[in-house]
Amino acid sequence: MTQTKKYDFRVVADGATWTAQITRRQTARKIVVSKSKQGFATEAEAQAWGETELKSFLENLIKRNERKAKAREERNEAAEAKELAADAWRDAREPKGSDYGFDEDNLDYESDSDR
Repeated sequence: MTQTKKYDFRVVADGATWTAQITRRQTARKIVVSKSKQGFATEAEAQAWGETELKSFLENLIKRNERKAKAREERNEAAEAKELAADAWRDAREPKGSDYGFDEDNLDYESDSDR
């Protein structure tokens, strides 16, 4: 299996001008353009824009992922605290010393044929 980059950039000639595109590999066969800029006079200009823009694009992506991870962590902690509070509430509502009149120690397992 080949290892390819998830995000990359490419430079495409559009007649007399050049277009730089930041691409994302969506599947093994499909590449999606995330950002593009056209109208560069030379390939070198488009290449330079692609490199700098890809770097800032990835930095923004990393920051966004960190924010989302922090929000997800807070959400999971809140859900866990809510579940603990619900368990405590259920435990407080159960009658003390009895399991609703069911005593496991005094069970008699007789079938109808034993009687």
